[in-house]
Amino acid sequence: MYIYFTCTHTQVLCLFFVLPHYFNLVKNNFLPDDPAFLPMPEFAAQCGFRFRTDPQGKNKFYGPIQHCFVENEVIKRNFLYWNEFGEVAFYGNGTCSYPKWSSREIICDPGFMEVSVKRAAPNDYDLPAQQLTKFGDPRRAAEPLGPEFHMVSMVFYTPEETIMKVAEAQERGYRIGNIGSRLVIRSSQTAPETYSKDVAGVSMNVLETTTVFEKKWLATRVNAAAACPKPEGKVCGNKKNSHSGQLSYLHNDQYSTSYIIEPMLELLWTEDVTEDTRYKVLFPIATPLKDQPPQVIDNTVPEERVFKVLLGYFLSDVALESITFGDEVLSIQDCRTRGFNVLEHISLNSSKVFTLEVPFTDRVVQQMKGTVSTVYTLALTFGLLVLPDYTPFSYSAYLEAKTEDIVPPSVSGGCDSANFFIFVKYGSPGFSFHTIVGKRALTRSLSQDYSFMENSTHLSLVVPSTAPDVAIEAVKSSSIKARLDVSLRKPGSYAVVEEFTLACNFPSALTECFPNGTMTALAVKLESVPNLNPSQLTLRDPSCGPNYSDDRYAFFVFTGNSCGTTRRFFQNVMLYENEISLPDELEVATQSKTEAIKISCYYDTNTTHAVAFNTRPRRSEPYAENANGGLQVAMRIASDDSYSTFYRPEDYPLAKYLSQPMYFEVELMRSLNSQVSLELENCWATQNEDRTSTPRWNLIINGCANPVDSSQVVFHPVWVDDRVQHPSLVKRFEVQMFAFAENKDHLNNRIYVHCDVVICDARNPLGGVCAGQCSQQAQGTKGKTLKILYYLTLKQAQGTKGKTLKILYYCIGCFFKVYFGML
Repeated sequence: MYIYFTCTHTQVLCLFFVLPHYFNLVKNNFLPDDPAFLPMPEFAAQCGFRFRTDPQGKNKFYGPIQHCFVENEVIKRNFLYWNEFGEVAFYGNGTCSYPKWSSREIICDPGFMEVSVKRAAPNDYDLPAQQLTKFGDPRRAAEPLGPEFHMVSMVFYTPEETIMKVAEAQERGYRIGNIGSRLVIRSSQTAPETYSKDVAGVSMNVLETTTVFEKKWLATRVNAAAACPKPEGKVCGNKKNSHSGQLSYLHNDQYSTSYIIEPMLELLWTEDVTEDTRYKVLFPIATPLKDQPPQVIDNTVPEERVFKVLLGYFLSDVALESITFGDEVLSIQDCRTRGFNVLEHISLNSSKVFTLEVPFTDRVVQQMKGTVSTVYTLALTFGLLVLPDYTPFSYSAYLEAKTEDIVPPSVSGGCDSANFFIFVKYGSPGFSFHTIVGKRALTRSLSQDYSFMENSTHLSLVVPSTAPDVAIEAVKSSSIKARLDVSLRKPGSYAVVEEFTLACNFPSALTECFPNGTMTALAVKLESVPNLNPSQLTLRDPSCGPNYSDDRYAFFVFTGNSCGTTRRFFQNVMLYENEISLPDELEVATQSKTEAIKISCYYDTNTTHAVAFNTRPRRSEPYAENANGGLQVAMRIASDDSYSTFYRPEDYPLAKYLSQPMYFEVELMRSLNSQVSLELENCWATQNEDRTSTPRWNLIINGCANPVDSSQVVFHPVWVDDRVQHPSLVKRFEVQMFAFAENKDHLNNRIYVHCDVVICDARNPLGGVCAGQCSQQAQGTKGKTLKILYYLTLKQAQGTKGKTLKILYYCIGCFFKVYFGML
């Protein structure tokens, strides 16, 4: 439980802080009308206590500075709260001071009236040394009230005199306090010892008293009086503990609201030099009640089959306690346990609404079925409370929703020798769905591929048996068993409305035998081997792969005397056999258990065929037309001689030790033509980017290592691997790290490497660099580190038309695009 104290001052104009003599206790999460905490009305008026509840639902407990338990003018008081068992539930304390006291302080509160006067203290008057008159100083007649004086009796003027002891007055509900240097008298507005008096046309409640103090044989009197205007008018309705602002009320069992403010009127006047009076009046002002009938907004969407209702609009001091369905009363927690969604929403302007969702399937919902529709009804009563008094009221609502009987769409179909035929019959009007063919949604482009047609009742599709959305279940010698899955799903949720599966056998010639000895075979990937890659299938000879393949098929073309084909003779026929399978090492790596596909072709041995043909001379010799094209060449440095990883462009320049090997690779990019080859013609190093600058050191000359220092360059062979498919398009060489010496004591710390390359016809090298690369190797010595910036430059060279291509090329550590032509 959280408690804090706030002291208010005259400068504060906030409604709850306008009383300069008040401090407040704010506590969350307790009931303000708890009898263990809330004082009785008589006690509240006697001590000046009262409660407030702000629009945010926080409860505030107010007590004046000079309340019943104050110790002195600087307030420091402990507060205890007892629970129903008599135990202390929480403890708090607060300290407030109010230094600007007037001689007389009067407070008029709707619940009480209070007057506080200053008593004469021993040091209040400094009497002159000389006697002013023969009778002495008149101020000596006012005997100062020291701590030895105590209160003994009270005189009330009604206007007749009524005398009672102080203890008797306190028992009757009066507060008589002798606090520090002040006398405090507090009474309720309707106490018997008050009387009414008309002052300038204003009806006033008057409290007029004399308090008698005694000390041994001495007695003195202190007069105190207060007059407060009578509260005129009131707000109809039930609201014991109100707050300033807009409030909820029940008026004639109708929900109503009213605005309440509580201003304070403060007056200060001086009667002589030493006497001043501070007069404060707090008077609540309320607007007339305004009926605010609750609104029920039906947000039900019948297709969702849930009643959705909104009840509003209320102020923040209204709470929803229960909901009654017929003769069944459910608390809010019971509703949520039942599966009803009950929520409270508060807007920025503090207005409040409640929302409720009840599914059509609950037993509180009544159903009335018709021939083509069903009507759902829900009668309910909301039980509400007005806080903080917990005044109950209710509001009833009747909801009705009508749904058309929904007929879902259906799917049917059939097959011919090559296609699936799918028919979708529409269901009830407005029933939306998405069509899924295989695993793909039926889009506009897919509809065109599958001959989509529709009318007002149906849509149809024609799906070829070879379509990618068709699953292959089994393969026989003369047919393929295929399956097509079609499903209808709801938009948004993707829930399944209808599922349909159609499986058919389609005739297919998986093997064809031609009279010239050529044989073809088609291998089909089955649904049961999803990891199989058809391009990895081979005939008996592993070098004989498919002539065409994709992710579902592999097509082989071979002859009777190739790819491991065997021949056997029978009576009048020859049998050629082969088989398609996955190589053993791939079958282990992919964990795909496959069976070999047998291929058989029978040829008659005694059949004669006559063939006729004519010849015609060639009209012209074939020739090649000159044209421009684009090539990409890249030179890069590998991290080791495996040439598996390479430095990235952002890694340059590289730092290397002297004699540390550097592994260069030059590749003709984006070329799948294995009939051409890339050859290194010349490679050299310079001190800067200019390929023509000096000094220059030759690494490769005319395709061979520099004969002056042939150990400087080592050529590495290139083999087929996952990255290199055509070794003829790649060249690799190794260079021992070196440096240019500027003098005998200083080495230049950078070198630039340049290369000229030549593109050759691998089928007809015609000598020169195209005849092949030299291979030499030498050892070096490690030493001091240097930085490398690598460059690749290619130059245009003259050649013979139709024989060699040379490329002009220049770049810095990246891929390049160059243009060339036949020379």
